[in-house]
Amino acid sequence: MAAEKGRGATENGVSRRFNLAEHITDGDWLDAMHLVDGATRRRRTEVTVEHPRTIITRNKSPDISFSQSINAYRGCEHGCIYCFARPTHAYHDLSPGLDFETRLFAKPDAPHLLRAELSKPSHSVSPIAMGTNTDPYQPIERDWKITRQCIEILMECRHPLFITTKSDRILRDLDLLTQMAGDGLVAVMISVTTLDPKVARTLEPRAAHPLRRVEAIRQLATAGIPVVASVSPIIPAITDHEIEAIIETVAAAGARDATFIPVRLPHEVAPLFRAWLQEHYPDRSKKVMRIIHEIRGGRDNDPNFGTRMRGQGVWADLIRARFIKARKRAGFSGERLALRTDLFRPPLGPQLQLF
Repeated sequence: MAAEKGRGATENGVSRRFNLAEHITDGDWLDAMHLVDGATRRRRTEVTVEHPRTIITRNKSPDISFSQSINAYRGCEHGCIYCFARPTHAYHDLSPGLDFETRLFAKPDAPHLLRAELSKPSHSVSPIAMGTNTDPYQPIERDWKITRQCIEILMECRHPLFITTKSDRILRDLDLLTQMAGDGLVAVMISVTTLDPKVARTLEPRAAHPLRRVEAIRQLATAGIPVVASVSPIIPAITDHEIEAIIETVAAAGARDATFIPVRLPHEVAPLFRAWLQEHYPDRSKKVMRIIHEIRGGRDNDPNFGTRMRGQGVWADLIRARFIKARKRAGFSGERLALRTDLFRPPLGPQLQLF
């Protein structure tokens, strides 16, 4: 399948992990499609409304610093080829390939559900993370504004929040985030994978330009909002040569620290990533996968707690050593950001909101 301009995945195969039925293709229709839509018809982004019963997801992973999260959307239009969330689309009998970045799900009930869950006496107050699975500021947030509505409720309740994004669209909510930061209730992580727009154009085709992300760091920091840069994932022989330059750039923009994860290729991400390499970097695809295997214990992916976020072996040690040295040179202290949890107040009930 030829790469489609503006999309990350070069394939859209059906996942076989759950023994789901194959989709039957109408060959006659495909033969005549160009007569109706034109030979260069592009896939459009579709959004389906989803009505979940709850909106706060809880986890006990020892590798993750947060225990609860909110995902306003399923799928992500940014189309990052390395996204570890791609396999989740297989649960919906959709492809982790192009379907993941074009057939999206929005949860407009999220604010209502969040208010109800925060009202429960059993709710445990700890930072809620947004952007841990799919980006809360992907392009469709412009119209749906589900992320903003959730932030408004968290601000009202004075509940701590941690946001991860690779979009400067977060600046549209600067008014809310500035107020929360004044009380020590919010921190932001901006992902800067590469500074090279040519690399970003295929690696994460619909995410914000790298320099716009750096500018977002600058504006957030200027507004007094704690911001960390995530140089993730680091892809050997593709982006690893930029480690020092990225850290120097984000430090100059006002980031308080930087973190990284070596590229992870769980489930269907691995074959999609291989196809992407073959399409865009055929000269080094074998080298890239060989190094990834060395980092991941001889496999495409290491799913084990303790090593999946760090990697192992000589290549992982080298990347880590370079990263630590660059962080130190940039003046980062490694001090962990702590958000306040003692200011929480349950949301007002429907009747009190009228007054």
